[in-house]
Amino acid sequence: MTLFWLSTLILVIVASLFIAIPMSQRTNNNDQPLRDELNKAFYKDRLAELEAETQEGFVDDPQALITDLKQSLLDDVPSRSELTRESMSAKGAIFVLAMLLMITLSYGLYAEYGSYSQVKHWQQVSASLPELSKKLMIPSPHGVELTDQEMQDLTLSLRTRLHYQANDATGWLLLGRIGMANRDMQTAIGASKKAYELAPKDGDVQFGYAQALILSNDEWEQNQARTLLLKLAQADDVDLRVFSLLAFDAFENSDYTKAIAYWQQMQQMIGPNDTRYDMLTRSIESAQRNLSANRSPALSVKVTVRLADTVIVPKDGVLIVSIHSADGASIPVAAARYPLSQFPVTVLLDNSNSMLQGRDLSQLERLIVRARLDNDGNVATREGDWFGESTIVEIGDPVDITIDTQYH
Repeated sequence: MTLFWLSTLILVIVASLFIAIPMSQRTNNNDQPLRDELNKAFYKDRLAELEAETQEGFVDDPQALITDLKQSLLDDVPSRSELTRESMSAKGAIFVLAMLLMITLSYGLYAEYGSYSQVKHWQQVSASLPELSKKLMIPSPHGVELTDQEMQDLTLSLRTRLHYQANDATGWLLLGRIGMANRDMQTAIGASKKAYELAPKDGDVQFGYAQALILSNDEWEQNQARTLLLKLAQADDVDLRVFSLLAFDAFENSDYTKAIAYWQQMQQMIGPNDTRYDMLTRSIESAQRNLSANRSPALSVKVTVRLADTVIVPKDGVLIVSIHSADGASIPVAAARYPLSQFPVTVLLDNSNSMLQGRDLSQLERLIVRARLDNDGNVATREGDWFGESTIVEIGDPVDITIDTQYH
């Protein structure tokens, strides 16, 4: 703001020069010569009258009257210095009044229409960005959170910084998270997309972008988010939030089978001693209750997949679980794919996983279950893939499969 006030001061000085320079210039004033001519004419007329009155005998002492007439003429002629002082005094008063009027109108109109309070608040908020960012990023032991006003201030200051540092991927990611916290999905998706464009290989940026997209109402954006999340789920060191978001998405879309599978994978990652383990158990139980309410347990198949010690888990592979008719037909009646995580893993397949039109899983009485570690995600190729197969079981019976054989 200091630069702003200095700029206004310079403008006031320049404006004052436009007033002072014309007033300081000398002007040709003909009033005084005209006045002198009139006084001379009056003096001559009066002398002529006195001469006439003297000749007629009306005046006893004409010389005294002539002296008085000359004195009155001199008294009526002001001195040049007096005229100069009067002129300067008048110009000074006009200049002061003009300056006061200009300053009052300029700053008064700015105070009324120049949004000074908003500009001042913007400057203060921009300076408080480090403090607000620290308060947002560092969790408080007392659970103190940013107020709505502080969130608005943080958004404003962050937008200001990104205006000057447009290539700051971390800043755009933070703005996207703030947008999600404020339920401003347009800002959340736009800022997260900008961060993803700047740092497409950053896992944290990928997750932030997927998190914003998954909350969108657009189906295409949601599918894009699922693709990103499944890619992140195949990494060596998977962020627990990836499975959490996949489970949330599956649960919201009533795909309780996948939600249970993701939550079970999270349990395997954190172990039973973690405080979040019980919370995940409750989530699994909730999904199972929803499954029970919507479907008969006899119409679903619970499959637990284990790995033999000799199995090498592919880095970028997926787990494919398929259910076939009891005659061992190669085309599955139902199938589902899951990201690789720690084994053993338990999944649940039902009619929602049916693959053949007009033929549901619930129509089978006896079946065979196969599990396969697919290396490239292409079901048409299987060379080098590890797989396992169950015996013939009744529908509704739990199935336990060990993957121990490799295609050659």
